[in-house]
Amino acid sequence: MISDTDSGIGELSIRSGSFTWTNIDRLDAELLRSLKASYHFHDLDIEDCLSKTQTPKIDEYQDYLFIIFHFPRYLKEKRYSVPMQVSIFLGRDFLVTVHNGELKPLNNLFALYRSTGQVVDAGRNEKTACSLTATSPSSLLYTIIYTLVENLLVMGSKIMSNIEEIEEIVFDEQISAVREVTGLRHNIANFRRSVFPLRRVIYELEKKIGRFTGEDMGNYFGDLTDYIEKVWAIAEECREAIEIYKDTDVIISSDRTNKILTVLTILFTFSIPFTLLGTLYGMNVVLPGGLERPWTFLGPYSTFIFILLASFVPVLCMFTIFRKLKWL
Repeated sequence: MISDTDSGIGELSIRSGSFTWTNIDRLDAELLRSLKASYHFHDLDIEDCLSKTQTPKIDEYQDYLFIIFHFPRYLKEKRYSVPMQVSIFLGRDFLVTVHNGELKPLNNLFALYRSTGQVVDAGRNEKTACSLTATSPSSLLYTIIYTLVENLLVMGSKIMSNIEEIEEIVFDEQISAVREVTGLRHNIANFRRSVFPLRRVIYELEKKIGRFTGEDMGNYFGDLTDYIEKVWAIAEECREAIEIYKDTDVIISSDRTNKILTVLTILFTFSIPFTLLGTLYGMNVVLPGGLERPWTFLGPYSTFIFILLASFVPVLCMFTIFRKLKWL
């Protein structure tokens, strides 16, 4: 393995066998201009590498393919993922990856390749590790995409785990899960936004990559398409689950609010007779049992006792009617 260190590009490049992998892990305009001078890439492709608003795509040229992928990166402090752009130039004897350095799986893969000349760690699980040795730019590209998609599967499993964790909160009538559900919906939306176009780009790449390799990569990229479909299935399952939880939380919250309003309305209704009689006897007019002509047949508190009885009787009547109507 030979490493070229003659320039800034050379420090980020590894030559192994008949091809070179250049991994630019920072969006530096000067560095990308050097890249254009070295490989004669199109100006628009260099601009796309610097742009943060490009959609995933494949542009085909005479000597290379220009590919843009989006892969999510999870932000622990914000508890949701954001799409990260990876721009790739694929030629017959080179592979160039351009990103902002925040995708750890890609950085780890390059560091492993720089130190060992291999892109498959022997310590990884054999069932999940990529089985293809990178002997060409196309096979290396496959390995890179495989590693990043494998990370997508881990992220999808983590989202499923988070959904299971909030299940008890969602179905607890005493606790509101609006914040948790909203956060997960945001995370799932960003995750799906990254995965959905990835399916289309990989499908197109499977058809176009044959021009730049002497290997038969059809089966490998076909398998990769199946792998991405599994990730998409997990994303769809997460979306359906969180939508159910959202609707459930809304229904439970509405039901709780309705119960509170029902109790308050009934209490207000029961207080109407007391309010009415209290208002009448608070007026400056002559009333039976008032201060001018108090009742004394039950003692000095006869008027007070009569007012209480006159208030409780309508309340009891309303209570009986409400029970028969099954409002209580």
